[in-house]
Amino acid sequence: MAQFHFVEDYERHVNELVSQHPLDEAMSLAVGGGYELIGDIASQIVVYAGAKSGMDVFDFGCGSGRVAHALAKKVDLKSFLGTDIVQPLLDYAKTKTPDHYRFVKHQALSVPAPDESFDITYAFSVFTHLLQAECYIYLQDIARVLKPRGTFVFSFLELSEGAHWGIFQNTVDTQRALQAPHLNMFIERSQIKIWAKHAGFKVTEIIDGPSKRWNGHALGQTVAILKKH
Repeated sequence: MAQFHFVEDYERHVNELVSQHPLDEAMSLAVGGGYELIGDIASQIVVYAGAKSGMDVFDFGCGSGRVAHALAKKVDLKSFLGTDIVQPLLDYAKTKTPDHYRFVKHQALSVPAPDESFDITYAFSVFTHLLQAECYIYLQDIARVLKPRGTFVFSFLELSEGAHWGIFQNTVDTQRALQAPHLNMFIERSQIKIWAKHAGFKVTEIIDGPSKRWNGHALGQTVAILKKH
């Protein structure tokens, strides 16, 4: 099975963090920091999108369980599956969530679940680090595993959002210095609408990155909420 373009780098990065920091801090830094705050904001968005007790939920790119940990405080899910590409993150996520939450290492361009398995799927800071073709392949498979009228929530970076320009400029500066930057992918709303149409979704809402509706805080990325036809 072919690995993603960044698997080895990400595994090395996580191992370095664990060797240099206490475990809780390392696991927070591995997903960008703000374990409690960002997890709470993202979980509020998932609940806003329709997550309720008794549902089946898929966390795509769950990392160290930042969102899953916070979501478990808000709703009592029937089932939960989280996938990521680095095993130590999954091991940590398991310690931060209810016993029935499942976490699976998965490095293929697919979702390891049967058709129509989930009510809601979410992915925060995942499409931001994938090539566009990879994003669309995953979008198609997420449509497959969602139940009819199921919901997909994901965050993305867009050049048309002024607050995201700094991330792009930093990526450019890193590349100019002949250092290999980690991939930051920028996707525009018009493109998401086209993807959604072809993958069997309808875009129901776009939440601006600067929005501070989540207890006065902003996620820092734009969020799309899609509904399966």
